[in-house]
Amino acid sequence: MALLPLSANFENDLVALLVPVDDQDTAEVVGQKIAEYTVGHRVAARPAPIRVRHEGRVLPPEQRIGEAGVGPLDHVEAFFDES
Repeated sequence: MALLPLSANFENDLVALLVPVDDQDTAEVVGQKIAEYTVGHRVAARPAPIRVRHEGRVLPPEQRIGEAGVGPLDHVEAFFDES
């Protein structure tokens, strides 16, 4: 378990964030941590699951962020999966 600071934003939000996560957090947990700072504040909540994208690839919700090839200060984007 190690601290993994990420550059992050939520889709359609103009604010970039520095979000501290644990390298053992799943992509689902990382998405929730990003949403905590944006959804209901600058982005309207929606009844859809939150997913995380890294370098154009959507990460499986159960994948650990540290095992997904995401490194310190890499940029990730959370979004509502309405498909």
